[in-house]
Amino acid sequence: MITEVSSFAPHTTGCLYLVPTPIGNLDDLSVRAVKTLQQVALIAAEDTRNTQKLLNHFQIPTKQISFHEHNTQQRLPQLVALLQSGQDIAQVSDAGMPSISDPGKELVQACVAAKIPVIPLPGPNAALTALIASGLSPQPFYFYGFLPRKKSDLQQTLNFLAQLTTTFILYESPYRIQQTIAHLQTVLGSQRPIVLARELTKIHEAFLRGSLAEVQAYFHDHAPRGEYVLLVAGKSGPAVVTWSASQVLAQVHTEIAAGTKPNTAIKQVAKQADWSRQAVYNLYHGLEAKE
Repeated sequence: MITEVSSFAPHTTGCLYLVPTPIGNLDDLSVRAVKTLQQVALIAAEDTRNTQKLLNHFQIPTKQISFHEHNTQQRLPQLVALLQSGQDIAQVSDAGMPSISDPGKELVQACVAAKIPVIPLPGPNAALTALIASGLSPQPFYFYGFLPRKKSDLQQTLNFLAQLTTTFILYESPYRIQQTIAHLQTVLGSQRPIVLARELTKIHEAFLRGSLAEVQAYFHDHAPRGEYVLLVAGKSGPAVVTWSASQVLAQVHTEIAAGTKPNTAIKQVAKQADWSRQAVYNLYHGLEAKE
């Protein structure tokens, strides 16, 4: 049964306020965000030490409780109980929007299930801030965030992103940016346009625009600094392409080399390439395809 939960109608529980915090410049915290953080009973923060600096700057005395990926299951019943008792809670991450490459979604899901109002505040977001200044096509776009670390998952994700005809957005640390650029160049080709936004809203904010090959060459002479938003131009032409037999076979071998069992690899690659599972099986085992 579908039910509508009104954000501002009278209700018997407290409200969960999702409050975006500055991604660099403290002046980006909105007046509404300051008032909300002052008025709630408790702030659930990704890192209370970081959030305390923000609270001190705006002279906000509200108490905090830690809520991050390592204590989610411990905190959820406690926070939901406080909300059900009528107390309002604000949730913040270290920077930007809660739940966007940061903790948050589990508490939102728990509140939705318990019919507790969830009230989002608009505010800072690194992906959109970089997108509108990138010079790439801003609409539609695809946000991915941080790429997976596991080799087989990474390869599968890059194969998917390579076929998008829309601008796609990634996040990356300065410690992995060069490796990520190399991975992108291998799969997308050296001439795919890319924009790197660094240290957004801070004093060292900068944009690097060029092809993947040019960006890779740039990092040979310039050490990466700060957190990066990567905005990659979409593929020209249709999004759906036909995989050749050699591409399909190579991907099956890549999956197996990464530790995937052959039958599982065949099934995964068949889905990626839009081939039948039997056709991939026959190709891998050197059998003649059956009509």
